[in-house]
Amino acid sequence: LLTPVAYVVCNFSPPVGNKPSTLSHDDVTTLFHEFGHALHHLLTEVDEVAVSGIHGVEWDAVELPSQFMENFCWEWDVISGMSAHVDTGAALPRALFDKMQAARHFQSGMQMLRQIEFSLFDLRLHHELPADAPVPAADVLALLDAVRREVAVLIPPPWHRFPHSFSHIFAGGYCAGYYSYKWAEVLSADAFAAFEEAGAGRGSLLDRDTGARFWREVLAVGGSRPALDSFIAFRGRAPQVDALLRHSGMLEAT
Repeated sequence: LLTPVAYVVCNFSPPVGNKPSTLSHDDVTTLFHEFGHALHHLLTEVDEVAVSGIHGVEWDAVELPSQFMENFCWEWDVISGMSAHVDTGAALPRALFDKMQAARHFQSGMQMLRQIEFSLFDLRLHHELPADAPVPAADVLALLDAVRREVAVLIPPPWHRFPHSFSHIFAGGYCAGYYSYKWAEVLSADAFAAFEEAGAGRGSLLDRDTGARFWREVLAVGGSRPALDSFIAFRGRAPQVDALLRHSGMLEAT
């Protein structure tokens, strides 16, 4: 018998005076995100440490459980059951929740194109420019300009030096891997769609059988098999982008 141990370390606003610490909806979404990583560790059934939990999972899918969990923070039957006003104890009003949902998709297309711009720049920077010799700053900016002409809607002025602060291209393990943020959204939205399909017509997507399958085929196996195989074992097919477009307000809900 092994007892799993994982820490979720947060930096939420502390209590003030006699008032307890409170969480905004964004804070709750962050907590659910990090708890998704914790579940990946806590629910592993792999004995080999190097491929248990989050260990050994390809960069493509390391954010799948975390971004998957974020989706529950946008479901009324979840939020209504766990939200409470700090003074009255009343749940979040449905009218306010509906307004939050409407604002959620504001400029989502712009946000998606921006992430695609970052991802393409990161990949092309590491693939097309020499790694064994100094690269003139002008070449880096020219590459970024080429990417922007391909995908951007708004082009920054020439004096803008975005690459100077884009730490992901060399730091934190995301070099040539920034695309994994958006790809994980594709995976997580498609995985969450399985719950939507299971709950269609029932008024709630909290389906026990679908949750057990996600645990068994994704969380429990960790990095012991290719992440794509785990996704297909759960979803029954390869990932599709439709759910992400629908969750982003770019396709009508069916």
